[in-house]
Amino acid sequence: MCKSNWQKPLLPSQSDPTLERHFEGHRDTVTSVDFSCNMKQIATGAMDSCVMIWNVKPQMRAYRFDGHKDGVLSVQFSPSGHLVASASRDKTVRLWVPSRKAESTVFRAHTGSVRSVNFSSDGQTMVTASDDKTIKVWTVHRQKFLFSLNQHINWVRCAKFSPDDRLIVSSSDDKTIKLWDKNSRECIHTFYEHSCYANQVDFHPSGTCIAAASTDNSVKVWDIRSHKMLQHYQVHSGVVNSLSFHAAGNFLITASSDSTMKILDLVEGKLLYTLHGHQGSVNCVAFSRTGEYFASGGADEQVMLWKSNFDCSEGGDGLRHQTTSRSQTSDPSEDFKGQDYQTAVHAQSANHNGSHSRTTQAHTRRNLGSSSSSTHQTHTRSTLQPPSHDQAQTAASDGGVPAGLASTLEHIIGQMDILTQTISILEQRLTLTEDKLKECLENQMEIGLHLKGSREQDV
Repeated sequence: MCKSNWQKPLLPSQSDPTLERHFEGHRDTVTSVDFSCNMKQIATGAMDSCVMIWNVKPQMRAYRFDGHKDGVLSVQFSPSGHLVASASRDKTVRLWVPSRKAESTVFRAHTGSVRSVNFSSDGQTMVTASDDKTIKVWTVHRQKFLFSLNQHINWVRCAKFSPDDRLIVSSSDDKTIKLWDKNSRECIHTFYEHSCYANQVDFHPSGTCIAAASTDNSVKVWDIRSHKMLQHYQVHSGVVNSLSFHAAGNFLITASSDSTMKILDLVEGKLLYTLHGHQGSVNCVAFSRTGEYFASGGADEQVMLWKSNFDCSEGGDGLRHQTTSRSQTSDPSEDFKGQDYQTAVHAQSANHNGSHSRTTQAHTRRNLGSSSSSTHQTHTRSTLQPPSHDQAQTAASDGGVPAGLASTLEHIIGQMDILTQTISILEQRLTLTEDKLKECLENQMEIGLHLKGSREQDV
């Protein structure tokens, strides 16, 4: 057993998040935001029934996609970036090609408003959540319905795939958060929110935890193996509408009706930044795929692009088990036990009463605020996060595989991913071609029958 100790860099060495750009074009509340994988485009949905694609390069114009008959509640880029899915109150889901032509196909998805749409990590399937109390899974390239998950007894607000696509997490107005096995289609656990419901839930990049943005103004992080709450943040004064994990797993950003966004340090278990920029409720927030940027949208019809700037180089292998809302300092240590790779975070008691949280505003970018809280956690030990398959490969590489070979394997895997995405796109185009050909044949038959009928009348 080898033991390694590390200490997080002091906060002053980090730079504050900064507002890079803001986009104007929506004519009603912005409800959802997502980045393309290459960071060149941002997709947003709003209550004006439009999907907009914003090009990050200032000289390029935005695309406005009209097609939905009611407010758009959720948007997401496919993993390859070649498609954008949108879910609407008009009970449909649309798949758009994010280009000037604004081509789309429609899923007659549910019998109620569709509140959430999410691609699997391989881009082959989508999961949707609706006010009709159901969760549905669909194939993307064939656009076929696969199956429903039906145990919620009220509106379903959100449904997301786990990073390995084996699980689905959902949240509902019935005050539950459910975990589903995608293969068996069974609910494997239910988390109960006794006084509220969660607007949004999402998986930690490791796949071992979920976070919930709750209507009781709190953010909760749960371990999906022990089914225990790991962290509980009471940092907002309004309903929490949206959240997003940083790709490294260290940070969580939240958006609230109190007009602020908060960036939480999950390793230290404390509030890092409070960001002001929107006038009114902040309804959606999302990190870019690398975490270098994040974007937000709100009731002020604005879309804002922010640069993160904070240091993301530390490993995100452990979430501190804690129930205090804001501040803690201790030296985390990690124990690696063979292939089990169990990460244990040892939290020591802290006896300070004041801690600093940073406040970044759209107009004054560096404004240091303070928040006080007393910590009452003593000698708590939490075992978290066995490695994902990718982490295990990295560990094996560190243990003796030559760096050149590891780099080559990584390149091959990347090329295979590109090939898979290309095949998926070709299959989709083939399907569209087949549909158009079928439509042409039907039209030709109809014209033929019409001509035949005309001739018979002439005779």
